[in-house]
Amino acid sequence: MSLYSQRGVSAQKEEVHAATQHLDQGLFPNAFCKIYKDFLGNDANWINIMHADGAGTKSILAYLYWKETGDISVWKGIAQDAVIMNLDDLLCVGIYDNLLFSSTIDRNKLHIPGEVLEVIINGTQEIFDWLKEFGINVHYLGGETADVGDVVRTIAVNGTMTARWPKEKLITNDKIQPGDVIVGFASSGRSVYETEYNSGIGSNGLTSARHDVLSKKYADAFPQTFEPLLNQEVVYIGEHAVTDEVEVNGTNINIGKLILSPTRTYAPVVKEMLEQHFEAIHGLIHCSGGGQTKCMKYLPGNLRVIKDDLFEPPVIFNIIQKASKSDYREMYQVFNMGHRLEVFTSAQKAQDLIKIGQKFGIEAKIVGRVEESGKKELIIKGSFGEIKF
Repeated sequence: MSLYSQRGVSAQKEEVHAATQHLDQGLFPNAFCKIYKDFLGNDANWINIMHADGAGTKSILAYLYWKETGDISVWKGIAQDAVIMNLDDLLCVGIYDNLLFSSTIDRNKLHIPGEVLEVIINGTQEIFDWLKEFGINVHYLGGETADVGDVVRTIAVNGTMTARWPKEKLITNDKIQPGDVIVGFASSGRSVYETEYNSGIGSNGLTSARHDVLSKKYADAFPQTFEPLLNQEVVYIGEHAVTDEVEVNGTNINIGKLILSPTRTYAPVVKEMLEQHFEAIHGLIHCSGGGQTKCMKYLPGNLRVIKDDLFEPPVIFNIIQKASKSDYREMYQVFNMGHRLEVFTSAQKAQDLIKIGQKFGIEAKIVGRVEESGKKELIIKGSFGEIKF
């Protein structure tokens, strides 16, 4: 059993998918988010969508970093994670404007004071103000903030996004076909709309990042940050403190900052792609939970996806792999490993989309292709060899 499983989490969420398999899959079952008819406006040419996601266990890392350094600003990053994990999922069905957001925050008041809530809530509004500069309008409708210390040990930061959108402007993944290429957009680096280097980690796999990289001292000092029933052999088994520094592109950045890099949004990039090249976009995938295997769930039929020119994994993933001793199969299932957005398109249109990414300071390239097959399958190739899913 993998360390990930031993800690009570699952990259593939098999049990969740089993529990929901009999629910209505919506109008377009291959779409990245569930899409319903227009209950709000009762117009056959429009759809409704509601999506929920959050920062996950990344909030525990923010808690550790804040307690150790006193830097309360890290909580604004958690606000961004909760927003962008919703927004970037909705980007993948073609929605990028006039969205509604409701926040859900559950905290343990014994550990999370009011000033932390203030940073998260105000930080959420600041993110929406910033997105508006790119023509992406998200309306903050408040939400629920509850003190539930018997339920959560520190804090859980989540949210829900809702939209009404014209059906003719949806990306449903139904157009993905043999001959398509896959354009990947890097998750790391510094885009023109980011103020500092982004490690690329996003908001997935943070349980592994926390326990595999950080040292046992955190278990002793902050027992509220992990499940007490876990085997101590999988709890904070790394060698690092959050303040340990690592050289990245000639600059020293501490481990905590790398792991807590706020989830990059691709909204400005996707908005421009959809407005200029809508017909060229056959499919959109947000490589979040499930990492580079995420695309398997949304293929329209029996197709083979081959990814054989992926990005070199950013330094944070090398740190995690070295600490956890995970094999490449598990790493590519849990983490995005270098790109969090992939676009399925024709070979003729790929360069047009790549140029848009480059305009925003985000590296982009063709990372793979789609072939005919007798079943749904994914092949990942690299210097490590070949992995089949």
